[in-house]
Amino acid sequence: MAEQEESPGGVPPLDEEAAWAAIVAGYGQEPPDPPGTRPFRPIENLMLPEEDVEPLPPKGEKEPEAPEEETPPPPLGSSVVFAPGVGMAGPRDHSLADPDDDADDADEGHFVQPEPELPPADTTAKFAWLAVVGGPVLLLVAVLLQWDMTWWLTTLGIGGFLGGFATLIARMQQGDDEDDDPGRGAVV
Repeated sequence: MAEQEESPGGVPPLDEEAAWAAIVAGYGQEPPDPPGTRPFRPIENLMLPEEDVEPLPPKGEKEPEAPEEETPPPPLGSSVVFAPGVGMAGPRDHSLADPDDDADDADEGHFVQPEPELPPADTTAKFAWLAVVGGPVLLLVAVLLQWDMTWWLTTLGIGGFLGGFATLIARMQQGDDEDDDPGRGAVV
């Protein structure tokens, strides 16, 4: 075993073997609760009365009068004082209003957005979309089915994609902000 050397400051080094032996000896034991705390209660027993609380006497019997003793003040946070007029009802006590009560009033001011109408697609736009989607799909099918990549298959796949994409970009409407079209926004 190595020599015991004192660390600077006069503190003897920690005996690791003794520390591990103490940890192993205390394994599985629960440390004692601090003074003044109540023991742990599992969730199944939370509604049961505590041991230090006396049960209420049955109705009809009078409580025996106990001599008045000076009771210590309750621990902090054990009582809640509400403002006058505020009941004990909380957010979980809230109930929804009956939907049949105000059925006529609710529909009166409700706005129903109309379904948007898509502009009709012309033949050029349909073929452009077919080329943009069909070109890569044609090349993918050719690779999966192990077809020979001939010049016309490659030209049709790549050229179709590029031509369709260029057609769609060229046909996009130019965004003129100066146009005062009333159909482009909300009507107030």
